[in-house]
Amino acid sequence: MKMNATQLRAGNSNPAGAGLNSKLEKNEIYIILDNVLDTYNIGSMFRLADAVGSKKVFLCGKTETPPNPRIKKASINTTEIVEWEYKETALEALSAIRRQSSDTQIVAVEQSAQSVPYDKFDYKLPIALIVGNETYGVSKEVLELCDGVVEIPMFGVNISLNVMVSLAIILYKALEIQVKIDKD
Repeated sequence: MKMNATQLRAGNSNPAGAGLNSKLEKNEIYIILDNVLDTYNIGSMFRLADAVGSKKVFLCGKTETPPNPRIKKASINTTEIVEWEYKETALEALSAIRRQSSDTQIVAVEQSAQSVPYDKFDYKLPIALIVGNETYGVSKEVLELCDGVVEIPMFGVNISLNVMVSLAIILYKALEIQVKIDKD
């Protein structure tokens, strides 16, 4: 069952949405927010996680957690549908993911000396995508544990995109693999 924004905003009072999450087939995608501070970014990433059928979102460090009115507004209640968990650090989130599946590919969305253009990376599912703080990025200790670091080339004066926009681009690129597998 697909729901529009009005139905989603109705939240738990909408009987059509009750138990919906357990009926949806999830993609082997984990999203890790490493000290993301903007609550509107956090809420938008819940919407994005729902859109791609992510298994789980990990909110780490200083990342605000639901219930929060700004997260709720930006997420249009997808915080009620998307499975999420708080961890003190992104390292703890990575450990939890690796305990479930040791073959999960860990990829940071970050500008660094080791990053490659996002469209040149060989994505594999299951995958954990990590985005970092809007100013400082993904923490260095987390970058050291990644199987890859990807970035979106910038051609203008600005050196970066909004963290949620960047995550969306990378998520849909990573999902191309799943779409190709499903078609074969």
